[in-house]
Amino acid sequence: MSRLLFVHNGQEKFVRDDQRLLTETHTLSDWYQPGRAFNPIRLLSAVAANDAVFCWFASWHSLFPALIARALHKPLIIVTGGYDTANVPEAGYGSQRGGLPKWIARVVIRLATHLIVNSQSARAETIANAHADPRKITVIYHGIEPLNLASELSVPRERLALNVGGVRAENLLRKGLLPFVQAAALLPNVQFVQAGQWFDSSIDTLKSAATPNMRFVGHISSDELNRLYARASVYVQPSLHEGFGLSVAEAMSAGCIPVVTRVGSLPEVVGSCGIFIAAPNTPDAIADGIRQALASPFALREQARAHILHNFPMERRRAALVSLISAALRSSGA
Repeated sequence: MSRLLFVHNGQEKFVRDDQRLLTETHTLSDWYQPGRAFNPIRLLSAVAANDAVFCWFASWHSLFPALIARALHKPLIIVTGGYDTANVPEAGYGSQRGGLPKWIARVVIRLATHLIVNSQSARAETIANAHADPRKITVIYHGIEPLNLASELSVPRERLALNVGGVRAENLLRKGLLPFVQAAALLPNVQFVQAGQWFDSSIDTLKSAATPNMRFVGHISSDELNRLYARASVYVQPSLHEGFGLSVAEAMSAGCIPVVTRVGSLPEVVGSCGIFIAAPNTPDAIADGIRQALASPFALREQARAHILHNFPMERRRAALVSLISAALRSSGA
């Protein structure tokens, strides 16, 4: 069984999913580096002891593992296509806006022997913004674990519009949190719910714009989130940038009708099973999209779930990751 050094700087669900999947087929060593400080001797030993290095995102935490991996002629696999390749100045988001983060991301991407992106949109962005070599890139979509809600799909849903995502300054516009909250004033007979951890004082901005039909639940457990998915009629993701849209896919797998912008990966994830906002993510456009979703036939809810279960099974991601890592090890002679 090959040995992988798994490098990451966060505990997001998609990172933990890959960690779990790769543990099934490889001997994994965890290198979690949430800040800039690290022990170089320990890192050198960790890279040397493994057959390959697998990093989530091209940033400071992956720079030195990447440099050491290449110096030791180890395969270096980088998963990219989020903050590291984005350039969204209007939302204050993305390494590719310039400065040291841009340089670090491009160096890590250039060092990689293999790049994984989570959508065709992320592939195009990685090439255009970070000047990645297209020959290195493999598209492997995220996998979705189906919620056991088949018996609940036929139950009438509440007039509830849901949004899930961390509340921080960059997400007020990038994820469309502020216009989502503002849209609640235009639909007083619809319950709006925003779920996600509060990282900074941005929650105060959202609360100051909220009307009585807007509720903030903060960080909740997976079971609580699943219950929200089962209650909601509509899931809203009015993003300016999206590398994949995992919450959109999870909500669709639970039978929610998605209302999204036509940006980034969202058309790939939603397909023909949702409502696309015709204008930029203004409160009026979001409210209009929610009205359309609430008036949609029941069949669209079933189609949304079936679309996700067919196109984004977790097993497909596991098999694709294993295949790519095996190819990387063979090419290196490991």
